[in-house]
Amino acid sequence: MGEVPRSVLVVGASLAGYSTARALRAHGYDGAITVVGEEAERPYDRPPLSKTYLTGRIGDADLSLEPEGERLGVEWLLGTRAVGLDVATRTVTLDDGRELGGDAVVLATGGQPHRLPGTADGLGGVHGLRSLADARALREDLRPGARLVVVGAGFVGAETACSARQLGLEVTVIEAAPAPLAASLGVELGLAVASVHQRHGVRLELGVPVAGLTGSDRVTGVELLDGTVVPADVVVVGIGSRPAVDWLAGSGLDLTGGVVASSTGAVAPGIWAVGDCSAWYDRARSGAHRTEHWTDAFERPAVVARSMLGLPPGALRAPYFWSEQYGIMIQFAGRYTGGEHVVVEAGSAETGDLLATYRRSGPGGREQVVAVLGMDQPRLFTRARRSLPGLDVAPDHEDQPA
Repeated sequence: MGEVPRSVLVVGASLAGYSTARALRAHGYDGAITVVGEEAERPYDRPPLSKTYLTGRIGDADLSLEPEGERLGVEWLLGTRAVGLDVATRTVTLDDGRELGGDAVVLATGGQPHRLPGTADGLGGVHGLRSLADARALREDLRPGARLVVVGAGFVGAETACSARQLGLEVTVIEAAPAPLAASLGVELGLAVASVHQRHGVRLELGVPVAGLTGSDRVTGVELLDGTVVPADVVVVGIGSRPAVDWLAGSGLDLTGGVVASSTGAVAPGIWAVGDCSAWYDRARSGAHRTEHWTDAFERPAVVARSMLGLPPGALRAPYFWSEQYGIMIQFAGRYTGGEHVVVEAGSAETGDLLATYRRSGPGGREQVVAVLGMDQPRLFTRARRSLPGLDVAPDHEDQPA
């Protein structure tokens, strides 16, 4: 799209959608911006939901993403769900029958949690943790002495387990993979995280698939594939998420692993995608890749805004995420694909102050550091992070969606 759009329609009012509106204004855009959000809440920060919000150290007002006094001049349509997109006319259909158009449309609908197969709807005591409403409901159930079973040891599961232990609950974490956070950190360093949880009294069942839940009106336990039942008063299901793109079925867009986009977020003429619902082209991976990190949803909207306004897209740092568990700051930057080998540079898993690098053979057989993990090593981690290659976002014909 050659001309600067007179109006922009952003579908999704969480971090990626809100950050898109902010980035447009920051780059001087003075046209109309409309933001559609399925939740009735104003934009809020999700990472604290499984940590300080769950433990009661912060309240609803502390989650707001909007600085006091900010005036973006945005029309907010909250509590409204998008149900369809006409790509040719850039028209979005809402669940109340209205149709909205824009010279540019940004898809930022995020992700939605996977459900535990075979789980009945309405079983009391069973929670997901994606939204503020989920966190409010779960917080009511986390009472000292109760038995909590967390299914899934990704970030949501591990952080929820930590928060529940701080609240005085008995906690068991069940994970089908051989280690917590194995998909993000690899098994070796995932086991380092496991040792931290075990030292704080969490029971871990690793490499064990779940068959289903027990109970009639309210959950009483989690049944494993071998028939063992782990007693539970409360269950949190945190087995990952998938891109929230069902509403785009029939649009003609490539939805393989998310809305497939170029390295600048472009999807089709006048249409961009950003955040957890998107899969941007990554030259280092030679294909589209979905990155589900807070930093990604915060930083990439600026690339979208600049591209939309005809400005150079800029650059992106290597992917980065963090998690705080039992007072230990866990930081990771770079790309982990499973083919790397790990070198412990400082500290150890036993002392909980680890710094490790992930290495891979590069051109000419020369070894490259492609990722780094820090556990309570902020200075060493920051130094190592600076040396990581960033993401090339200069568009060319090879990374444009068909």
